[in-house]
Amino acid sequence: IFVHEYGHYWMARRRGLKIEGFSLGFGPKIFSWTRDGVEWSLRWIPAGGFVKLPQMITSEAIEGKGSSEIPPAAPFSRILVAVAGPAMNIVFAFLIASVIWFIGLPMLVNPPVIGRVDPQSPEGRAGILAGDRITAISGHPVKSWQDINLEVFTALTNVVPVTFQRAGREFTVSLPTKRSETLGLKWLDLEPQEKPVVGMVKPDMPAARAGLRLGDKFISFDGVYVLNQEHLTELIRKGEGRPCEVVIERGGKKQTVTITPVYEPTEKRGMIGIGFAGGHYEVQRPGPTPVAQFREVLRLMGKTFTALSHSKETGVSAKDMSGPVGILGKLAVDVKTDYRLALNFMVMLNINLALLNLLPLPVLDGGHILMALYEIVTRRRVGVRFQEYATTAFAVILISFMLYVTFYDFHRAPIFRELLRQNSVVETPAPTPAPTRP
Repeated sequence: IFVHEYGHYWMARRRGLKIEGFSLGFGPKIFSWTRDGVEWSLRWIPAGGFVKLPQMITSEAIEGKGSSEIPPAAPFSRILVAVAGPAMNIVFAFLIASVIWFIGLPMLVNPPVIGRVDPQSPEGRAGILAGDRITAISGHPVKSWQDINLEVFTALTNVVPVTFQRAGREFTVSLPTKRSETLGLKWLDLEPQEKPVVGMVKPDMPAARAGLRLGDKFISFDGVYVLNQEHLTELIRKGEGRPCEVVIERGGKKQTVTITPVYEPTEKRGMIGIGFAGGHYEVQRPGPTPVAQFREVLRLMGKTFTALSHSKETGVSAKDMSGPVGILGKLAVDVKTDYRLALNFMVMLNINLALLNLLPLPVLDGGHILMALYEIVTRRRVGVRFQEYATTAFAVILISFMLYVTFYDFHRAPIFRELLRQNSVVETPAPTPAPTRP
């Protein structure tokens, strides 16, 4: 928001406009100070910000009464000032994306391979087997479970065509989705095949004594290949009290250790003293190019608007969006996992802020541009009182919407608390050695 508003501020100074204030947030002031005739302030409602420019009609209800004796700015100057905010966000996003391209980006490792399938389930009766790989949902290629979930969330039907690959051959099956009454979102009733990753090792427990480390991946336990976290938990329970051969992967190499699960009275089952990682990431270096990052943000924005505009079919509605609380929660989780994920999230935030502000609504930059273009074309100004009323009305709607989504953000607070408790593993793959000549 600061970068956005500073774009307006910088261009207004370049065009010689009078600047009376620079605010982050709306509503009552938390604190303020005045320098060179400009009042800088931080306010209580973190739903945006503004630069108070009396020569550009905005809203007295939000910014307070301005200097009425100053003539309005020329239409071209108003357009430049309005465009400068979103443009600054785009430039800032590009700079962050360039840094990510240089330092790399952790990518979640979750290949779309099926784990255990109940033969009596609709999926089992349709012929889906453990080890099948999903390659497309509704004809859209997918490379991870994240991609799968996004395609299913935004699907306009409750039955989606899923393309699988098995032994080099592809086949498509239409599968029913399940819906969470709490979250209101859909998903496929398919279990991922995953290698459980160690996210925590308790001292003085069997895993610690066997030398397990953060980031180790389970291949097999007691001679049985591990399908997922739940499967490993069951194998540990069955192995209570006896030495079990465990094969792990560490740094791309397999190692074998012996672990004897012990009975834990509090959990009433056999345990080895580990916690699973909240996510397993591998650093892609160099990271995605700035163009690729921008393209991905635009793809996600398009999916979001499609899902919202077909809310009845997708189950996605305004309450599933996030306000300041949800944004800060997501940012906190990313910072805890890896600062590069937080930078990637900032790229998305800046692009979203830029494009949404260009919508032709009176309270947004697009509204200023639209009214200035109207004046250029018709050679008549939009009525001052109409601009004031329209801007105030849309500002009230915008702030009300922010309060609405923030209400649901607080309902999702337990999810963020749980995510913050989890430890994720971020690995940097060893570089591939250069081939040697005989």
